[in-house]
Amino acid sequence: MSTAIVWFRRDLRLTDHPALATALRQHTTIVPVYVHAPEEEAPWSLGGASAWWLHHSLTALAAALNERGAPLVIRRGASAAELEAVARDTGATAVYAVRTIEPAARARDQATDGALGRAGVALHWCSPNLFFTPGTVLNGSGAPFRVFTPFWRACRARFDEIEAPTPAPRRLQGLGGALTRLSVDALELLPKIAWDGGLASHFTPGEAAALNQLDAFVAGPARDYATQRDRPDLPGTSRLSAALHFGEISPRQVLASVRLQLGPRSLDAEPGFENFVREVGWREFAHHVLAAFPHTTDEPLDERFRGMAWGEDPALIRAWQRGRTGVPFVDAGMRELWHTGWMHNRVRMVVASFLTKNLGQHWRVGARWFHDTLVDADLASNSFGWQWAAGCGADAAPYYRIFNPILQAERFDPDRRYLRRWLPELAALPDEWIHRPHEAPGAVLATAKVALDRDYPRPVIELAASRDRALANYQAMKGEPAAAPRPAKRKASRGGQGTLL
Repeated sequence: MSTAIVWFRRDLRLTDHPALATALRQHTTIVPVYVHAPEEEAPWSLGGASAWWLHHSLTALAAALNERGAPLVIRRGASAAELEAVARDTGATAVYAVRTIEPAARARDQATDGALGRAGVALHWCSPNLFFTPGTVLNGSGAPFRVFTPFWRACRARFDEIEAPTPAPRRLQGLGGALTRLSVDALELLPKIAWDGGLASHFTPGEAAALNQLDAFVAGPARDYATQRDRPDLPGTSRLSAALHFGEISPRQVLASVRLQLGPRSLDAEPGFENFVREVGWREFAHHVLAAFPHTTDEPLDERFRGMAWGEDPALIRAWQRGRTGVPFVDAGMRELWHTGWMHNRVRMVVASFLTKNLGQHWRVGARWFHDTLVDADLASNSFGWQWAAGCGADAAPYYRIFNPILQAERFDPDRRYLRRWLPELAALPDEWIHRPHEAPGAVLATAKVALDRDYPRPVIELAASRDRALANYQAMKGEPAAAPRPAKRKASRGGQGTLL
């Protein structure tokens, strides 16, 4: 009877789990292990909202494993040392794990591989939680793609290679006897002060909830995804980004669910489904970019931006974080983030553009805040999204692409429902003025019982002037003439701050 360890990390599921499936083909006894070692992911260790999600996702995974006969062994400490100890205690001769692509995690994995090898335990790596392993989708010159459209075209050409998801095992043969293990509570992932009520009221972590959510979305709203994905006031998105980040579902499962709904029809025959899978492709692209350019967690992909003159204004940053900039669409998004741990993708692009271009603050400031406050704080997607917004990353928005928060709100929140939900102090303002309360006549403000500066702040900057300053700074950095190019009319941008949001 041979024993193997399955090392769970950001793959907290039993369905379509490559490491678990491979281990079951080679061994009779499985020891599932989760090692909590946030210091090994520094400087991008878990943020508060992600830690909340991890607690509940681990709880769900532990229950599912226990039902199948193989209790989850939870340890805290150095990954290599803890895995070696479990192998010694159980007689396991091999460890199976899904590859990760974050720079610190890759360094951790390499060190763990060496340490286990010296201890006589083989570490087997399985494909990451992506359609394709980074490094296997390259351009005609054999280099990583830097533009999404040709990258996704190359991926689509290989969709026939994507296998069907593997089912979850009904039973597992675990080890009897006492193994030293921690409870999920012992990891102290939940906040000591209960600020997580908004997260709990909006999300249910865990594999079972993610699968139900995926099936319900594909069976209904996904058909209108192409037309409703940009509307933060409508339930037009899947909200599966955190489930994908923590590996509660896989991209293959998303594709399989869509194909089941399509039947014999092609993906391109249904714009909603095509756009939905394409959005998974943006996540895929972000991970391939980070794998190829690991420095982009902290440094720009476009080298010219190393000399960019970013501002350092704590008061402006604090106003942005608190949703007190006086720009309603920005403030609504930041309050949604603080309350729920999530923000609609269209709004993410607007608040990111506002911070980096209108306020002139470094994109890393925004990336750090999102990393701590988002339940779906995926390092690859977050870094990619912020560099996209700032104009310094792969397939980045051009520097003159500066989102106007008022026009964006008028277009994508036409009934003002999103603003009224997250800015209740402005709810009584007429539709004409709620996007720009600082311009409303005094009589209108009085009737709505809104006192500027008391109930709601005036704008911290003037949008037109801040746009001109941003263009001047970008042109100076790029060494271009002072005259600002005017952007051509474009369709709603498809890139940005996240996936499936």
